[in-house]
Amino acid sequence: MVFVRSVTEEAETLSHRSCIMNFRQITENKKRYLDLLLIGDEQESMIDRYLDQGDMFALSDGEGVKSVCVVVRIDNETCELKNIATDPRHRRKGYAGALLEFAFGHYKNNYKTMLVGTGEIPMMLAYYEKLGFRSSHRVKNFFTDNYDHPIFEDGIQLVDMIYL
Repeated sequence: MVFVRSVTEEAETLSHRSCIMNFRQITENKKRYLDLLLIGDEQESMIDRYLDQGDMFALSDGEGVKSVCVVVRIDNETCELKNIATDPRHRRKGYAGALLEFAFGHYKNNYKTMLVGTGEIPMMLAYYEKLGFRSSHRVKNFFTDNYDHPIFEDGIQLVDMIYL
């Protein structure tokens, strides 16, 4: 199962936020955000596989960076969201969704599709579906074959990568 989102779809306006959110592309010293990136992908060697080739964006407000993401070009029509993470102190406040909507807008004229891969966690799958991603494909044993330790999320061991 993979989720796919058309990057040409209109983004919904996030009206529940009353603060000013700033979005910026990070082009240098991306590893200074490693603490956040490790929330989205808990093995540094895996992050190293895509960080330099990916576009990194950060969302901040008047009090600092709240959320980061990395998007990688797959081919002329497709890009992939490789990592998105929000500071645990600021979760469930709309930061990740706002950052994703920014990324959708940023890429809508360059790509037809944005993929995202995640573990088979019902809450995460529902979250990405709510944002407009649709099931695409599954990579069997991705987490068990590529990580040097078992990965657990919400008490569930991640085995297959589910792409939306």
